[in-house]
Amino acid sequence: MKSAETTGHLEAGWTDVMVGHACCHAKRLDRYAEAVPSGMLEELHDLAKRLKGARICHINSTPFGGGVAELLSSVVPLVRSLGVHMDWRVIHGSPHFFAITKGLHNALQGGAFDLTEQKRRRFLAHNQACADLLREAYDVFIVNDPQPVALRHFHGRGGARWVWRCHVDSSSPNPEVWDFLRPFVDEYDAIVFTMERFVPPDIALEKVDLIPPAIDPLSTKNMELPPPLARDAVADRGLDVERPLLVQVSRFDPWKDPLGVIEVYRRVKASHPEVQLALVGAMAGDDPEGWEMLDRITREAVRDPDLHVWTNMSGVGNMEVNAFQRAATVVIQKSLKEGFGLVISEALWKGTPVVAGNAGGIPLQMTGELARYLVEGVDECAVKVGYLLDHPKDRETLGALGRRHVQEHFLMPRLIRDELALVFRLIQGGAGQAPPGATDRTPARRTSGS
Repeated sequence: MKSAETTGHLEAGWTDVMVGHACCHAKRLDRYAEAVPSGMLEELHDLAKRLKGARICHINSTPFGGGVAELLSSVVPLVRSLGVHMDWRVIHGSPHFFAITKGLHNALQGGAFDLTEQKRRRFLAHNQACADLLREAYDVFIVNDPQPVALRHFHGRGGARWVWRCHVDSSSPNPEVWDFLRPFVDEYDAIVFTMERFVPPDIALEKVDLIPPAIDPLSTKNMELPPPLARDAVADRGLDVERPLLVQVSRFDPWKDPLGVIEVYRRVKASHPEVQLALVGAMAGDDPEGWEMLDRITREAVRDPDLHVWTNMSGVGNMEVNAFQRAATVVIQKSLKEGFGLVISEALWKGTPVVAGNAGGIPLQMTGELARYLVEGVDECAVKVGYLLDHPKDRETLGALGRRHVQEHFLMPRLIRDELALVFRLIQGGAGQAPPGATDRTPARRTSGS
């Protein structure tokens, strides 16, 4: 279902992302019993009983191509399978609007952005127009990231509780942009960050909850694939499965540093001439900057037959990403800034060693022995990758450690439990008291008021 209207040169509106009965039937939480810690599913069913009749709505800015969309494509049907009403709605926007919101997104991570008065007016006018079209009644709205952050300010109808979920490292935001966004954030009843150090200055801590993201182990991206099948899928793309393969899976975003990954690959190739690199990325509808970066990467790739680039626009979907992560000798995630980095947990879940930037939420996923492979720059990254190429037993050990860590902390039922517990507290009239029976197994998680 779609609604839209034109406000001057802005098109505002909504799309309901359809996750129908068949999807909800396929995504049943009882199928996760063997993957998650004991007692987790019982907690979820208890929360669902307490939330019976509640209406929850997730809001973001794209139905595909980004980490938030990937999370919601599993969260929404799984919550519905519990008998809890949850919808997922996506705001429309023109390229001009999304160019502004991409700038705000980068600025939340500390990047520069020329936030002119015209950009402010355009951003706010678009949020107001979307708010005017949001007429359905819900008990709780969960608004993801800065694109729709002003909806709470302009909506102002009914007795709904509002949550703002920030998925990026906002620990040192651009001061001008934060001064602009903060009044809208302050109006929310609860504010969710991935980890404590992401909380920007001057936030009311009694509103803050810490909930790391998670992966869906039964999705097509993470489901078990026999190794021969994964290798065959990669070979079909023209790669030599008898030679070592480096893979980075990410949006084509400067913060993911794909050009730095290419430089790492070139340095490793000087001592390991047989190595290959695959850059696999998803193009999101709210990220115009990604096309510019893809063009730069493609120009590099045409000069090197061992450097390969694929996107969701060229037929590489979740199943192919699964195969690439399983067939990789080493996965690289050389992020300079990172909210969480779902691809880290994805690769570790598959038993593949990861060398990653020491940024954002990545260290939350790479603790203990895994933390030895957190790197600060191109030189260190190339050294660590080269070491793993030469030491297959270490690769195997790291893969096993990583899978166990993800199983304990970063699978989808834990994320849903934390989110529904927050919703329950808000509906009960506060964010400081956990529902009876809810326990806290999430690393670095602070419930509101603690």
